[in-house]
Amino acid sequence: MNWLRRAPIYFLACSLGCLALPSSARPSAAPATAQAAGQNANAPRDGQHDFDFNLGTWNTHIRRLLHPLSGSNAWVEMNGTVSVRKVWNGRAQLEEIEAGGPAGHFEGLTLFLYNPESRQWSLNFANSNDGVLETPSIGEFKNGRGEFYDQETYQGRAILVRVVWSDITPKSHRFEQSFSDDGGKTWEPNFVANLTRKSDVAEPVEAPPAGKEPGRHDFDFEEGSWKIHLSRLVHPLTGSTDWEQFDGTTVTQEVWAGKAFLEQFEADAPSGHIEGLTLRLFNPQSRQWSLYWASSRTGTVGEPTIGEFKNGRGECYDQEPFNGRVIFVRYIWSDITSNSAHFEQSFSEDGGKTWEVNWITDQTRIKDAPGQAH
Repeated sequence: MNWLRRAPIYFLACSLGCLALPSSARPSAAPATAQAAGQNANAPRDGQHDFDFNLGTWNTHIRRLLHPLSGSNAWVEMNGTVSVRKVWNGRAQLEEIEAGGPAGHFEGLTLFLYNPESRQWSLNFANSNDGVLETPSIGEFKNGRGEFYDQETYQGRAILVRVVWSDITPKSHRFEQSFSDDGGKTWEPNFVANLTRKSDVAEPVEAPPAGKEPGRHDFDFEEGSWKIHLSRLVHPLTGSTDWEQFDGTTVTQEVWAGKAFLEQFEADAPSGHIEGLTLRLFNPQSRQWSLYWASSRTGTVGEPTIGEFKNGRGECYDQEPFNGRVIFVRYIWSDITSNSAHFEQSFSEDGGKTWEVNWITDQTRIKDAPGQAH
């Protein structure tokens, strides 16, 4: 949600058999219960539902400090709408923000992801001006107050950033962003938003006129629900030809009137259940798309794969570590029709001279039932 600086994220149970000890040697029930209670009291708190209050549509009144960390006291005000929808059946959220005032117009989004291992949330913000996810703010709620932190560069200096949710009721809450350039000893608020619920049912933010930027509509074909058949190379870059086959589904929804898309993916592979999402963001300056993947297992966003479409074929690339080595990754979309598409992922360990395909997806559109939207 860090709007200011971006405006101009197994439990294994073991059972032990009961030993046939004499009654005098067995622990009594009371101490065992007390010990279990103590262990539960020290267990990390499950914060998966901490942002449930945020779902829905909100009116927001924003105050923004024009020149942070300068001693200035010049503030501007904006009014707008915040719309928040469920992702992964409520275990993540996507927030769309639109606001305006004398200082101009602002459009952003925040992807809220929960990490079940650390029991923390990561908040991943993007501005529609550049379509890039910024450094995530990470943290948790305690006693009804959420605090999230990250470190960033601001005007050439490394600073700390803090965002806080407080004063939470069913109909309102408060958001505040602050900067610190003294290691957290002092904090200067620079973005304050007071939100009041507009509706108990989430409503889309009113869409601006459709853009005409080249490339802006390249992923329109993905909107809707799909059946997918997947082929996965089990051991890439080893010379293996051992593939596994499985099926799944995806659902893709537009964001920012089609300048972004959120795809939710689910499948049952031989190695286990897979649940993930891809956030696709369009950069109107470079006219390229950035694709961010996250798994529900970790609740964190990886590095983006970036690219574009030419002559009906989409290619996106990035560089990643794989098995201790740095490789190139390539995504390709092809054979696109209104009801089908083909996707391939490939790796290259020789600088792009050769590519080994390791993931193939063939998707078929699921027809909407009468009266049902995508």
